[in-house]
Amino acid sequence: MNAPTLEQFQQQVSELLLRHRSLLDVLSKYGQSGASVNRAVAKSVTECGCIELNARKQQYEDDFNLEKAKTKLHHHITGELCEHCKEAIQNELGRNLFYMSAMANLLDIKLDDVIQRESDKCSTLGLFNLT
Repeated sequence: MNAPTLEQFQQQVSELLLRHRSLLDVLSKYGQSGASVNRAVAKSVTECGCIELNARKQQYEDDFNLEKAKTKLHHHITGELCEHCKEAIQNELGRNLFYMSAMANLLDIKLDDVIQRESDKCSTLGLFNLT
């Protein structure tokens, strides 16, 4: 089965969203779902232990080019998500995407357009997009 397009997903969300039709309701649910994503990731570290974090200051050097930076800078994660944690995080990300889609629907914004604009900006600005 093929994954739905963003447009199809937005339409599906529009048809399903009954209880939280208010923009304020959707904003609060979107924020809550974002916090749930963060909590699911934290639980994979603190309760399950399938991944570990070892965060520290990134060591940038003056001679870093993009390729060297990609190999020398750390993501601070060791290990790999177990199936249970991966599923939990995917569920929370899905809920977050649902409410993002609902917000876009209420504001008459197409997620395809958002992604296209962001992709164009990334292509144009490259690394300067991250500042």
